[in-house]
Amino acid sequence: MFLLRWDNKCGTENGDRDREEINGLIIILQKKIHMSTPLVGIIMGSESDLDIMKGAAEMLRQFEVEPELTIVSAHRTPERLRDYAHKAKERDIKVIIAGAGGAAHLPGMVAANTILPVIGVPVKSSNSIDGWDSVLSILQMPYGVPVATVALNGAKNAGILAAQILALHDTSIAGKLEAYKEYQDDIVMESVKNVRGMGFRNEYDR
Repeated sequence: MFLLRWDNKCGTENGDRDREEINGLIIILQKKIHMSTPLVGIIMGSESDLDIMKGAAEMLRQFEVEPELTIVSAHRTPERLRDYAHKAKERDIKVIIAGAGGAAHLPGMVAANTILPVIGVPVKSSNSIDGWDSVLSILQMPYGVPVATVALNGAKNAGILAAQILALHDTSIAGKLEAYKEYQDDIVMESVKNVRGMGFRNEYDR
């Protein structure tokens, strides 16, 4: 926690310059905090889920949010699950992303043991019934224990959603999300030009 104080010089050139310098300092401090203290915990049921779940970490890093990532099995390490969920808030974790396949109870059981928002990622594992078992295990949570469920293998969207939650109270992350939205728009518009260049008729963009 950093407390910054300055004299009120409203309407003066020096006052405006002071505010700009302080705003810049706040952004630098926020960036250092993001990279040093994990705000997002990414957990998965087994190492085999890593190829999918690392996508959440990669997306968060694009917004300069460094997450922590580890293995927590709901069925094989139930005490570890409870301990992780109970201690997450006191360790300053703000959001938990939990991915699992098959009988995917990890996200729901974590949500049952914490008040932090939990984002569930259904993983299509080797023993999965085409992914439907993990999707429904995470999606069909009972009343009172919500889990925000993304698409099958949708870890990247889970990372973006976690960043959006953090951005509610962090202008630095919010700015990077705005830039990401603009980048997506640019990619689509480039595709529009490419398709039009192939000779297809497009009255909308003429």
